Amino acid sequence: MNQYEIIMYYSKDDEAYIVEVPELPGCMADGATREEALRNAERIMQEWIETARLEGIPIPEAKGRLLYA
Repeated sequence: MNQYEIIMYYSKDDEAYIVEVPELPGCMADGATREEALRNAERIMQEWIETARLEGIPIPEAKGRLLYA
């Protein structure tokens, strides 16, 4: 499991749980349930990291809990 902080919230507009990964710019996922959103986020984080490696983009080190969001 990735050690990046995630932010999860429910969006009434989207009728879904949204997950954002602040340390990986643009990395977001959603799901109908909290569990599905978290599973999708894990997959998307891996894809983000794999794509960054292929493109030569630096991969941020996971810092864990942020002091602000």
